Amino acid sequence: MSLTAGIVGLPNVGKSTLFNAITKAGVEAANYPFATIDPNVGVVEVPDERLNKLTELVKPKKTVPTTFEFTDIAGIVKGASKGEGLGNKFLANIRQVDAICHVVRCFEDENITHVSGEVSPLDDIEVINLELILADLESVDKRHTRVSKIARTKDKEALQELAVLEKMKAALEAGKSARTVEVTPEEAPLVKSLFLLTTKPVLYVANISEEDVMAGEDNEMVKQVREFATTEGAEVVTVSARIEEEVADLEEEEKTEFLQELGIEQSGLDQLIQKAYTLLGLGTYFTAGEKEVRAWTFKLGMKAPQAAGVIHSDFERGFIRAETVSYDDLVAYGNMAAAKEAGKVRQEGKDYVVADGDVMLFRFNV
Repeated sequence: MSLTAGIVGLPNVGKSTLFNAITKAGVEAANYPFATIDPNVGVVEVPDERLNKLTELVKPKKTVPTTFEFTDIAGIVKGASKGEGLGNKFLANIRQVDAICHVVRCFEDENITHVSGEVSPLDDIEVINLELILADLESVDKRHTRVSKIARTKDKEALQELAVLEKMKAALEAGKSARTVEVTPEEAPLVKSLFLLTTKPVLYVANISEEDVMAGEDNEMVKQVREFATTEGAEVVTVSARIEEEVADLEEEEKTEFLQELGIEQSGLDQLIQKAYTLLGLGTYFTAGEKEVRAWTFKLGMKAPQAAGVIHSDFERGFIRAETVSYDDLVAYGNMAAAKEAGKVRQEGKDYVVADGDVMLFRFNV
């Protein structure tokens, strides 16, 4: 699956530091705006305890996790929609991603300058959201002008699109994102074709200081971000990008010990990766054999042949059936043979909708 989440935020909120930690890519993270000019793309493994458990049960020669892509996009500033800073370039980069991870600075540090002179998470969120809304409004206005001319001829498709554009225009002019607009199933493809920035799902990433890690959710700035996110139906992940960068190069055992000493059950990065993955409506199914146990990413709602096509197009083209057992059933019975004997292994056909956690063996003939 070639879906990607873009990491955005104002300059100096910790985006590149966070990206370094996620990908161990060593991207420049300088204390001045626009240190990142071209978008950096990194691929990360999706943490999944189920894969570790399947490895224990099957004891394969190798284990392969599924992956997910993040794009680090340089800082947006006020006026980006009018080309301020490197606004046009940055907005174009955001347009290419499927979801937005909005990093918000929730720490004070006199050694790291803030582009507006003071740290205020809600002001920062408002600046970026407004710039994205203004960029969308400009796109909608241009499209509205063109389509309204065609609609005067009573062209049916133009009239349908005009109705959608007017919905979007009203919301954006009111300072609301396009994703807040209710659309019908028939209108959804038209909205998608507009490629609006504010239709993209958003995950807020509250970046806290190393000193605030123990306080975590008691951080007043984090509370503000959570309260705001609730109004949008969005989620928030709290991380200390600096700590995550420090532990990124540690061996797994050392990393676990380090986090335990800090009283952290799960790495903020692991939470971020998992939530970004879920934000895009992605799920994981597994294949498990002596040679390899592997996790595969699929779009939730996919039917068995399309999910098989994630492995290889031949699997989809020649799909016959999928021998399927749920992860929970396989773990409960200990092995595939016992699960089969208990009647837990199912023969699923072309109309089967794959579930997250399915362990599958595809039968095909090309």
